[in-house]
Amino acid sequence: MTIAWVFPGQGSQKLGMANSLLELPGSRDRFELASQILGRDLWKICCGDEIPNEKIFDLNDTRNTQPALFVVESLLVDDLKRQERKPQIIAGHSLGEIVGLYSADVLDAETGLLLLKKRSELMAAAGGGAMIAVLGFDRQELDDLIRKTEGAAIANDNSESQVVLSGSPEAVRKVADNLKCKRAIPLQVSGAFHSTFMSEASKSFAEELDQLSFQDAEVPVLSNVDPTPTVKGDILKERLKKQMTTGVRWRETMNVMQNEGITTMVEIGPGNVLSGLAKRSMKGVLTSQISNASDLGY
Repeated sequence: MTIAWVFPGQGSQKLGMANSLLELPGSRDRFELASQILGRDLWKICCGDEIPNEKIFDLNDTRNTQPALFVVESLLVDDLKRQERKPQIIAGHSLGEIVGLYSADVLDAETGLLLLKKRSELMAAAGGGAMIAVLGFDRQELDDLIRKTEGAAIANDNSESQVVLSGSPEAVRKVADNLKCKRAIPLQVSGAFHSTFMSEASKSFAEELDQLSFQDAEVPVLSNVDPTPTVKGDILKERLKKQMTTGVRWRETMNVMQNEGITTMVEIGPGNVLSGLAKRSMKGVLTSQISNASDLGY
């Protein structure tokens, strides 16, 4: 059995997602570290317990979502490692890529949290733009419309039949309106993620990354901007620098995993979005989800 570990990104979060993990070794320390870095109680935010009615305390605020998902997914990884489980390849969707780097021992938990604090704040501040998910379309027609429409790009190329558009509100709406598709769903986001609208944020994030040393990975990692397996820390850092302004190439990531002989894909984190994509796109590949303590055997 050849295993891939994959990590979901924003949109997978839900209140109570950490409840079963509190008694795992290191869980309380990880939440305390995250709360110190953020300057607010991340555990209470994850639980939704008696929190003031302000956006900064909302789990769906990207400034909370990103570090919260990192903590939950990293704790699940820690326990899998205690059980001496190991994948043959690793990939993460958007912010999940940083969890993937943690799981491959490229960076430690504190570094991951500091990066996600910076990343989430930059993305929250980069206003303007819009995102629309489109499902059930002709790929050639979509590519032609994107090429002809200035200010529109594919933010998440999730599968042959599911993508997320990003860019100026006028441009993404024009593509969605002219594309023959089953559904077009506007997303409630604060900005046009994974597009040129993130250029200034991306530049600031790259400067942050330049201050850090990435270790070589223990397991090959597929990056969002280039899903070619590598263990080289310097290459993984350079790829991460480009992630904010470049689309998530998840369709290609799944193809690479199949070409690498992956037989089982394990989604680590809340939800089953990536598993669902794999079931429809990766014929013959088994999927599994690890999202709570019971999935770990507790």
